[in-house]
Amino acid sequence: MFVRMLPPPPLVPFVTALYRYDADLDGGLELALPTGRQQLTINLAEDEQRWYDGAGFARLHRLPAATVSGASAVPVCIDTAEQRQVIGVSFAPGGGYPFFGTPDTVGHVPLDALWGADGATLAERLRACPTPAVQLRTVADLLLARLRAGPDPLVRTAAAALERGMPVAAVADRLGRTDRGLTRRFAARTGYTPKRYARIRRFQRAAAVAAYGESDWARLAADCGYVDQSHLIHDFRAFASVTPGRYRPRAPLMPNHLPVGRVFPIP
Repeated sequence: MFVRMLPPPPLVPFVTALYRYDADLDGGLELALPTGRQQLTINLAEDEQRWYDGAGFARLHRLPAATVSGASAVPVCIDTAEQRQVIGVSFAPGGGYPFFGTPDTVGHVPLDALWGADGATLAERLRACPTPAVQLRTVADLLLARLRAGPDPLVRTAAAALERGMPVAAVADRLGRTDRGLTRRFAARTGYTPKRYARIRRFQRAAAVAAYGESDWARLAADCGYVDQSHLIHDFRAFASVTPGRYRPRAPLMPNHLPVGRVFPIP
């Protein structure tokens, strides 16, 4: 079950989606691939979130039920069991900044480290709500109460241009900024340099197509703005840890969830 709520008008410049996701998933490991966007996720089924690293993904890290994604540029190994019942918020580029400050650059950040008691008790509050709709309104109200600044028009414009494949220098010139000035402002709001953000979003365009079984990699590279096929392969290795030919997501409509057992031997 997937329930989605349109953000209230004051949140529209910051939030792209408020949702609740329910699925009958067995426990297992999968890679959550970088998207270039911040997420707030609350695990309603359990009191924690887990991620794994090290040889064979054997080293376990535990976090509270409510976490904010950092500006990671590498895939994070997570447990599918914690996705059985999730409330989530997807933020526009730089949209999380007014609520959380400059994004962390590694892994995930516990919400209580950013919001104190409101973050520590959020999962419990949501479990007490009678319906998914009330849960989503509760999250929206909490975000509204913490909104203290407007959107950054420079970051929004730059992100849109980078999404279209415009070079960073051309974006900076259009906005009347130096490359360094744009990079400093963009990174402070999103956690990514413009170049890294553009690479991740280009990879996302390619992954969305490859999820349906694309095999003409040279054509896909050209269609998505890569110089050549080798650059496409390089980005798949960097952002999904696999070559395009071994990329097998959980489902075509879930290109950022890569079951580990399909592509990596698990001891």
